[in-house]
Amino acid sequence: MKLSRLLDRWHQEHTNNRWIYYFSIFVRIALAAGFLPSGYVKVAGERFTALANNHPMGAYLEALFHTGYYYTFIGVVQMLAAILLLIPRTVTLGALLYLPIILNICILSFSVRFDGSLFTAPLMVLSTLFLLWWNYDKIKYVLPWSSKTTHVTNAMPNKRTWKFPWKFVSAAFVIFIFVIGGVILMNVFVIMPRNSASACQQQFKNGENATLGAQFCECIHTEGRSLQQCLEAYPTLIK
Repeated sequence: MKLSRLLDRWHQEHTNNRWIYYFSIFVRIALAAGFLPSGYVKVAGERFTALANNHPMGAYLEALFHTGYYYTFIGVVQMLAAILLLIPRTVTLGALLYLPIILNICILSFSVRFDGSLFTAPLMVLSTLFLLWWNYDKIKYVLPWSSKTTHVTNAMPNKRTWKFPWKFVSAAFVIFIFVIGGVILMNVFVIMPRNSASACQQQFKNGENATLGAQFCECIHTEGRSLQQCLEAYPTLIK
């Protein structure tokens, strides 16, 4: 298949490059560093965050904390995924385990509009996808477009080139800017609960809806109602 051969060639070009190779190591360490502390907190039976229970994310995490061994199980899986990423032979398995967890966190962050991971969660999802691409030769055989007759061997470390990967860096930069731009636009145009009542009210400070904005923030942080309920209670509220 043409697609299979094309992907094989691209994958070979990337794995042959030392710059991208060292970047893949950095990504593995960074992703592992993101899950080891948070996973340990859960395994130790401690609360993951100091967010107030009235905050949409705080309410979710508080409920999660009271799920007993399910909370511990999540922590164990997070730590396991992180450890697998640090071991070269198990990177693929670690990335496959890491992806559904971080994708869930990413969707949750946008769903409850949580400032703390709006920027980092999408980047972590993309980083995990990069690791899966880096190990494409190990997972391609289960993909629908794979060709059984196509086989490309990864480059050995001493055969990798130092040619700077301009196309790869440019694509990564564009994606990075796109993520930053999306988060900035969301913070500018979307009503956010923020992490505290005072921070919530700041987004309406110089607008025409300061009074309604204060009531919305009170709905979230004082009354403890859900984000959806507070948004429905103030349908005309804009920044």
